[in-house]
Amino acid sequence: MSVHVLDVVPTDISADALGLLLDAPAPDTLADLRLSDPVAGTVVLGVLGASHVVVADADGTRFTEQVSCDAVRSGGRALPETEERHGYRFSSRVERVSGTELRKRARDLRDRATAADWVCAGFPGHPDALTVLTATAYSGEWRWRTWHLYPGGDSGTVVTTESRWRP
Repeated sequence: MSVHVLDVVPTDISADALGLLLDAPAPDTLADLRLSDPVAGTVVLGVLGASHVVVADADGTRFTEQVSCDAVRSGGRALPETEERHGYRFSSRVERVSGTELRKRARDLRDRATAADWVCAGFPGHPDALTVLTATAYSGEWRWRTWHLYPGGDSGTVVTTESRWRP
């Protein structure tokens, strides 16, 4: 099981400020999970301050994806709906949901994160403030999904991403 309750102040508290930064040095993580595959190599799923970093290594090639509020300040760009380049595809979706829907999704993600290939981190201040990641190797490539839940009063924001990388 990879569910962590973090005793830190979240640094990324606004879905609107998230950005995407690729191929940069990976910042230190608050929680992480390392997965290996004999063909696809390794991937580390890392939780930052309510955001994430993924580091994939295969055949001497390293790739990083960071989705965070620091990404733009560090040379990335505002969170795109899609990003593609050789061997990499990224998509994101930002949804405004009711408080009831946010609680339901948080409960579902915490339940799913009991699997070995998931990492889930909760942040102080609200039980549904979560960052969740999972990955799988498929035909020599890594595929990962992330969820970022931002509660706010009677509603909330859910940011989901899906990525794949083939070295």
